[in-house]
Amino acid sequence: MKRVVVTGAAGQLGSTLVARLSPRCEVFPFTRADLDIADDEKVRAALTSIAPDVVINCAAYNDVDGAESNAAAALAANSIGVRALARAAASAKATLVHYSTDFVFDGEATAPYRESDPPRPLSTYGLSKLLGEWFALEVPSAYVLRVESLFGGHPAKSSVDKILAGLRAGQSVRVFHDRTVTPSFVDDVAAATEQMLTARAPFGLYHCVNSGTVTWLGIAEKIAALLGREAEIVAVSVNDVKLRARRPQYCALSNQKLASIGVTMPRWEEAIERYVGGT
Repeated sequence: MKRVVVTGAAGQLGSTLVARLSPRCEVFPFTRADLDIADDEKVRAALTSIAPDVVINCAAYNDVDGAESNAAAALAANSIGVRALARAAASAKATLVHYSTDFVFDGEATAPYRESDPPRPLSTYGLSKLLGEWFALEVPSAYVLRVESLFGGHPAKSSVDKILAGLRAGQSVRVFHDRTVTPSFVDDVAAATEQMLTARAPFGLYHCVNSGTVTWLGIAEKIAALLGREAEIVAVSVNDVKLRARRPQYCALSNQKLASIGVTMPRWEEAIERYVGGT
């Protein structure tokens, strides 16, 4: 792994990967302004000129509610753009790494979802990400890593980051007490990605999240305890909040398949501790 293209390089995960890989690889970062991944010709030209060993796609349309009224933009970034990258990566004989989401599931499970569980997205966003998975997996050497509730990195704008900022400012924070998740610290996802690429792990679909499950209320309470201050945490139900796009209520992911190839993800509590302690 000598030459690596990273798309979505200005985002939380993309910028983390660029920083992590740059000391050991020749990294070619592309932001949205640099490259529209839905433009097949420009994507093919860029990858042909670089001849990368690996293409890591962190570009995505992540406005879950916005996708309901702007399906074209969501599909362009999350589906059509992935198809363009997949075709260009295959032509360049490069390994493709693509990130997906827990939103491909319907949230009706009672135990963490496995990679073998059938997807059933509830929203336009979830559907666009599922289509992207299928396009990515058409590449012979591809990893599709489902992540969830990403936090850390820059810009810090995730739900975890907003909870942390609110509690630090002494503000009241509203969190779901009945949505169960498996948070993903960008540092841990980036480390797992590098480990898989270096070890030439078997290609395919993996869940790449921190270990353990928790509600959003549990996350807020953990952060408040780490900050050592009393906080006004308001627990709300998913059914009491009007959202344009339906959310999967139980959306925890199992990372046992990842563990079976020797990639062990730290528990979410320890990841939160590292993040809060480092900010």
